[in-house]
This record gives sequence, structure tokens and C-alpha cells, in this order.
Amino acid sequence: MDGVELQILWSNLIGIVSEQARALQRIAFSPIVREAGDLANGLFDERARMVAQAVTGTPGHINSLAAAARNLLGEIDVADLQPGDVLITNDPWMSAGHFFDITVLSPIFRGERLIGYAGSTIHHTDIGGYGIGSGARDIHEEGLWIPVLKLYEAGVPNHTLFEVIKRNTREPKAVLGDLGAQVSSGMIASERLNALCDRYGLDDISALSDEIIARSEAAMRDSIRQLAAGTYRGSTAFDVPGGQTIELKTAVTVDAEAGEITIDFAGSSGPSPSGINVVPAYSHAYATFAVLSTLCPELPNNAGSLAPIRLALPESCIVNARYPSPVNARHVVGMYVPFPILKALAQVVPDRVVAEGSGAVWTVQVQGRDAEGRPFTSSMFNYSGGMGARAGKPGLSAICYPTGVSAVPVEVLEASYPIAFTCKELERGTGGHGRQPGGDGQRIGYRMRTGSPWLLNTIPSRVTTAAEGLAGGGAGAPGRFEINGKAVSDTRKMEMQPDDEVLMVTPGGGGFGA
Repeated sequence: MDGVELQILWSNLIGIVSEQARALQRIAFSPIVREAGDLANGLFDERARMVAQAVTGTPGHINSLAAAARNLLGEIDVADLQPGDVLITNDPWMSAGHFFDITVLSPIFRGERLIGYAGSTIHHTDIGGYGIGSGARDIHEEGLWIPVLKLYEAGVPNHTLFEVIKRNTREPKAVLGDLGAQVSSGMIASERLNALCDRYGLDDISALSDEIIARSEAAMRDSIRQLAAGTYRGSTAFDVPGGQTIELKTAVTVDAEAGEITIDFAGSSGPSPSGINVVPAYSHAYATFAVLSTLCPELPNNAGSLAPIRLALPESCIVNARYPSPVNARHVVGMYVPFPILKALAQVVPDRVVAEGSGAVWTVQVQGRDAEGRPFTSSMFNYSGGMGARAGKPGLSAICYPTGVSAVPVEVLEASYPIAFTCKELERGTGGHGRQPGGDGQRIGYRMRTGSPWLLNTIPSRVTTAAEGLAGGGAGAPGRFEINGKAVSDTRKMEMQPDDEVLMVTPGGGGFGA
């Protein structure tokens, strides 16, 4: 396939997945999807290899979705699929790591022939159980577990499954509405892919996907071959709710001859009794993102570019969760996975990495009844701290590397839920000093307009351990979590009073260079 033809077809594929993502966001009910973009969309060939992804989304969803398609199809007989079928699961070990993230996979047919799949993963408003937070003691306390099933069969909805989901969630309208958005986005991808085949006289996309994936893998291997062979080590430590301190250690081995990288997490903290354990697919998602964004950021993110990066996970490890470990707040640890990898890569490509940042986004969920007595459950909303500095640029403020999820605007939250914000501003001076300073965190205060007690789930981290600087740069400031002016460390689901005020000051990022 010549370069001009390939570029034209590739641009068409990117247009398809981008339209798929835009449709999902436009149709979605919940602010976390519609406003914050906590989602992933991907297009797969008939062998379930991810060929293209939408630029909107988070690495934890996108790279997990690449594995989810293979995992889902491994549970069924592909020969039994027919036009109008839609597959669904939220199995943490098959998809994005906790029950809130539901993956929908729609087979794409050209006539009666299966030519690919459209997939999406989004964070749903509610899935029953404990809610957002790390307080569950095992996975069965965390909500509704949906195995691999058909949400639609030959275009007919699975009414039994819809009723099960409806009866096991606190906000069924939002959950079912967002599921409808996922199904609709898959239909759009199917229509557009068939239109592409019509336009260019293709029977399927097998030759196109082979070319794209082969070129992506070759380019990734070439970028790895430019590194000095060897094993490089890095580690990071951070505190999580309940006073735990977690340590992640990595040994990054560069095989320059084969063009492969292996990341070994031996020596990292063991499993946690709280819901911050991370399933392998989610660990792999953020590990591969750290490598790709450092070595080859312009490369398409697909099955080819992911193939040369491998993980070695110890059997008993917080980033290798085993059933029935609670995993509800897996992002609290998972979003720190890139930092020890970047510290290792700093020994071989120091000008391409970033210093440690604030780590995981601080997530919040509020539940209760409004002033009129109507029940509400918010979808998760997030607040970022400062990003670590780069070799040639300061760290960005209130931007949380490595996730790509945005903050929901306070105006949207106040219009959607009985919440009133008392402040939202940058916390100046919280970024670490250095030749390039780290990004600043932010100050967010709020109270509820309920007139009655309400429930708060929140998961701050880095309130005692600061983000380290790199190459002589200074550490960022730790965060603060306060209720009515008093510091709180145990943040399991709390009953709050109507006049209680919450204050969150997110951590700053580390500086780069002395």
C-alpha cells in the first residue's frame, strides 16, 4: 500500500473514531462523560486488534479497551454473532478495572460478513454497591457485576438485562441513557466504516489494518532500538486514604536488539485491604502510556504500537489484583504507575520525561436528598493537582498527568446537583522549585444545599508525601483535605451535615533541574 493511499484511508479511520466519540459525548446523560470526557472509543478489525482510537479519552480506558475486545470475544463463539448484536461487560479483569466502567462492543457487518468492531468504555454515574470510594472489603460489595452478555441480540434489546441494571443502580435513567449513547456511537461507527468501504471499493479492512498495525509496531520497535540496552530502575512512594503508604518499584529492561521493553514491578507494595488494588489491564494501560508518550508520542496508539511493551507483575502485588480483591478506586494507585517508569527512563532519555506530578485525580461523589426531598447521586467529578515539570518547560497547573479526563465545570455541577462551591482557584506556590518549576495545585471548597444529612465519598492522595523533583528540582507541596477547617485522613463514605464545608487543596508537581 503506497503512502498516499494509506494516509487517505488513515485520515478516514480517524474521522470515524472521532465522530464516534463526539456522538457519544453529545448523547450522554452524565456530566462525567458529556463534560469531562471520561471515556474511550476504538475501532477494531475482524481479529479484534485495535486499529484506531479517538483522541478524546483517558489512557486507563483507551489501552484497557484494546485488551477488552479480545477478552470479550474470548468468552463467546464469534461465529454466532449477527448484525444488530451488541456485547456488554463491566468485569474488572476483562475491561477497565472496576464496575463503574462499562464496555460495549458492537460487531460491524458488511452485508452478512463480519469486518470489525466498534468499542467504547465510559464511567457510569452509578453501579449500585458502595459507590465511588475505597471502603468496600471485597469486590462483591462494590456493585453490580455484568458478565459478557448480549445487550442487544439481532437488534432486539435484552429486556431481562435492562431490568437487572435498572433495579441495581441508584440513577437508572442516567445509566440506561449512557448505555444508549454507547450503542448509538457504535451504530455510527458501523455506518461510517461501511461508507468508507463503499467509497474506496474495499470488501473489508483486513489489508488496511495489517498495514497500519505493522507500520506502527515497526516504528515503535525502531524507537526502542535507539535506546541504550540495559535495565533501569525507578520507584515512587505516595500516601492514600487511611494512612497507607504505597510504593511502586520498576525495573525497565531495554532489549535494543529485539526492540522491546519489559517493565517488572517486583518489590512493589502487596495487595491492599481497601479498594485501591489495580487489575493487570489497567496497570498495563498506564505503563504503556508512559513509554509511548516518552519515546514516540506522535505514533498512533493501536495494537501495533502497544505490542513491544511487556509487563512482569509479581503474583502478590497491588498492581496485579486477584479476585476477590476490592478494586473500586483502582485509579488512586493506577495513575501513579507511570512515575517509577519515567524515573527509570530518565536515566536514558532525561530530556523527554517529566518529573513526578500530583498523581491520581481527587474524585468526589455526593449522595442524598435535595431540599424538595428528591434523591440524587452525582457521577464522579475530579480535581487535578499540578503536573511535574519538563526538561524545557514548566509543569502545567491543575493538569493531572497521566489521565486525560477534564474537570466538570462548577456551573454544570451546581445546575445538576444541590451543591454550592465556595472557592475554586489555583493554589499558587505549590509547584516545586527548579530550573523549570512544577505546576501548582488548586483550592476547591464546597457545601451542599440539601437541608438534610448527605453522604460524601472522596479519595485524596499525596497529603503527606510530596511529588519529588527530578534532576535536582524541588518537591511539590502535599495536598490538604479538610472538613470545617479540620484535617481528615479517613475518607471512607462519610455522613455529612447540611452546613458542613469541604476544602480540598490538591498537591503541586515536582520541579525539574537545580
